Amino acid sequence: MMNVNHIKSGRCPACGSRLEVVRLACPECRAEFPVESAMSVYDYLSEEQAAFLKSFLTSRGSLKEVQAEWGISYPTAKRKLDELLQALGYAEEEQEVPVMPTVTLKQINTDSTRASDIIRNQLIACGGIAMVHSIQGKPYKIKLSGDGTSFYCDKLPLSPPYQLRVFDIIVDLLIQQGGRAKKGNGRNYRLGEGECTEDTVVGTIGKNYAHKNVGDSVFDPVFIMAAVLEWAGIAHNERGYVSLTADYRMKLGK
Repeated sequence: MMNVNHIKSGRCPACGSRLEVVRLACPECRAEFPVESAMSVYDYLSEEQAAFLKSFLTSRGSLKEVQAEWGISYPTAKRKLDELLQALGYAEEEQEVPVMPTVTLKQINTDSTRASDIIRNQLIACGGIAMVHSIQGKPYKIKLSGDGTSFYCDKLPLSPPYQLRVFDIIVDLLIQQGGRAKKGNGRNYRLGEGECTEDTVVGTIGKNYAHKNVGDSVFDPVFIMAAVLEWAGIAHNERGYVSLTADYRMKLGK
C-alpha cells in the first residue's frame, strides 16, 4: 500500500520523487485544467520542519518559547531554524575557507577537561567542520586546521588563525570569576579601559592570548568564541556574559 504521508512533504508515495502540480480542478463543476508548475517550497518541508515552522510563527519568532514547547536546548533550536531556512532557500551562502583536510587526524585525550581538547575532538568527530550560532541565532561555519591546533572562520579574517588554546584562556578566566564573566567590548575600548578590562573575555584574550599591552587596540572575536564554547557544551552564550555549563563544571569538579 502506498504511504500517503509522503504527499504531506511534497513527495510521491510510490517512488519518493518531488511532486508537481499538473492539473487544477474546480470543486463545484468538476472542470479540470492542465497546468505545469512546481509546488511551493513549503510543500516540500518534512512534517517535523512544518511543525517547527508553525511553532516559530505562533511564538512570533521567539526561539526561547519554541525551545520550551519542544523541550530542546537553545543550540538545537537554532540548528533546526537554520535547517528550516536552508530548506526554504533563505540561508545565506558562505564563502568557503581553504583548509587542509582533517581526515587523518584522530581524537586524543578524550578524557581531558581542557576546552581546547574537547573542541578539537568534537570537530574531528564532525569531519573537521561544524556550524555554530551567535546569540541572535546567526550561523557561522568553523573548520579545524590540518594540524588540529587552530581553527578557521571567515568572520575571523586573521592570519595565522586562532589556536584552540584561546579557549583554555577563556575558561581559565571563567573559573577565576566564579564560572561567569562579562564578554566585554573591544570595538570601542582599548585594553585596560572601560569595558575591555582584563576580567572580561575580550580583555583576557587581548592580554593573555594576543599579548597586547594596556592601552593597545584589540580585535574582538568574542561573538565567535562564545558560540564555539556553547556548541561544545562548555559554556552558555548569554547576552553580555559567558558562563560555564553545569555539565562542564561537574567535569571540572567545581
